[in-house]
Amino acid sequence: MKKLTHINQKGDAQLVDITDKAITHRKAIAEGTIQLNKNTLKLIQANLIKKGDVLNTAKIAGIQAAKKTWELIPLCHSINLTKIDIEFNIDKKNNTIVCQSSCECFAQTGLEMEALSAVNIALLTIYDMVKAVDRTMVISNIHLVEKSGGRSGLYKRGEGLNKTKSKKVK
Repeated sequence: MKKLTHINQKGDAQLVDITDKAITHRKAIAEGTIQLNKNTLKLIQANLIKKGDVLNTAKIAGIQAAKKTWELIPLCHSINLTKIDIEFNIDKKNNTIVCQSSCECFAQTGLEMEALSAVNIALLTIYDMVKAVDRTMVISNIHLVEKSGGRSGLYKRGEGLNKTKSKKVK
């Protein structure tokens, strides 16, 4: 069994010491889905939700969430993000919106939590903005799609870890 790095020898929570870790280029991609009723999806696409532009507001919320992840998750390091991108794909056939976030940085630790936080908050923002017209929404399938950089190398969902070494930055 792998040792939990956030727990010290006494069993207490601790922030992982990354002092001696190399700074590398890191990237994480996450995604998730919100299912809505057909009419709600049409209202979003026509920009007829009274609270405003749902997808642009959700995008801004997702960006803000990525930037504030270290304040929300107690044992997360603060990371100087260099890029955050949020995209939405509307699937009319299944009445869903898929949200994908992509985050990048040069750091000593990964940014999976930032990418996952961005997706969560973007989808929750969609929910909040349209809940007056649709209480049947379901947020689901939030997951890490890919991560690269650092000691563990490349991970792609379905492929596992590929121990490709990342380039160190001085």
